[in-house]
Amino acid sequence: MEHFSFQALFDFIWGNDTILLWLGLISLFSFLASLFLIPYLVVRIPVDYFAEGERQPSRWAEEHIVLRWFLLLVRNVFGMIFIVLGLAMLLLPGQGILTMFVGILLLNFPGKYQFERRLIQLPAINRGIGWLRRRAGREPLIF
Repeated sequence: MEHFSFQALFDFIWGNDTILLWLGLISLFSFLASLFLIPYLVVRIPVDYFAEGERQPSRWAEEHIVLRWFLLLVRNVFGMIFIVLGLAMLLLPGQGILTMFVGILLLNFPGKYQFERRLIQLPAINRGIGWLRRRAGREPLIF
């Protein structure tokens, strides 16, 4: 088994034009997604989304189980994509923290609602979301 080194990985990436092209396209996609999709999603968060002590049942809770599980799977896949893109945007151009926050909003896991409420109140996230909502003429989120 060969020993892993970051220098070997770095040399491999810089020596492979196809990988560089794909990294460039991913960077461009994540930048464009952060410019258009993140503000759109943040503005769509209902003003009272974080006002309750506990999460209200989803509007999909009464749907057929196959549809409900399919939508849950799709949401979680997109949530993971947003989190990965957000992590990449910490190094690449884009709004990494807000992108990861939107990804967390899409995921389902135990204790998520309390985690979201604590996370949204962090100054860096709250400031960014507040700015986007003000710019779109939406009310600030209430807690």
